[in-house]
Amino acid sequence: MTSTQIPGYLAGTWDIDAAHSTVGFSVRHMMVSKVRGYFTKFEGVLVTAENPAESTVEATIDMDSIDTRQEQRDAHIKSADFFDTGNHTVMTFRSTAIKAKGDDWTVEGDLTIKGITKPTTLELELNGFGPDAYGGTRAGFSAKTDISRKEFGVDIDMPMDGGGVVVGDKISVELEIEAVLRTA
Repeated sequence: MTSTQIPGYLAGTWDIDAAHSTVGFSVRHMMVSKVRGYFTKFEGVLVTAENPAESTVEATIDMDSIDTRQEQRDAHIKSADFFDTGNHTVMTFRSTAIKAKGDDWTVEGDLTIKGITKPTTLELELNGFGPDAYGGTRAGFSAKTDISRKEFGVDIDMPMDGGGVVVGDKISVELEIEAVLRTA
């Protein structure tokens, strides 16, 4: 697939607009529901190439910016039991390949959490490119993946009486990214 097959596609370097983007996740809690959370501080650069498959993504997420809407839980997640933000301040993602998948894309890359790097594939939806109200140009992307927290050293087990665990292993990650084209 070439850029001419993607309406409005523009090659260039884009900065993630954190004010108009979301880095979120959900995890099974108490075996009966899911807790959602977000990271409020993150940054990244996307480079869209003339050939979209040659594009790249790099992002950094401030682990201390986690927000699950419950301060006590956030403090526990920041502790050594989970993210150990005193020693591991950021999570990073760096793409290694971008591939067409029907009308959508996959972004393969290296995700690093707590100093442990694992290959991760994001299912990517390209939402579009267009002008903004400030004379600039924006692009929108949605992406999702599932990861195992234990594979990244977030391996606390909190068994429940009668079976099951307090926090599930599978983390569903959801990204809504709006990026601004850099000007010369």
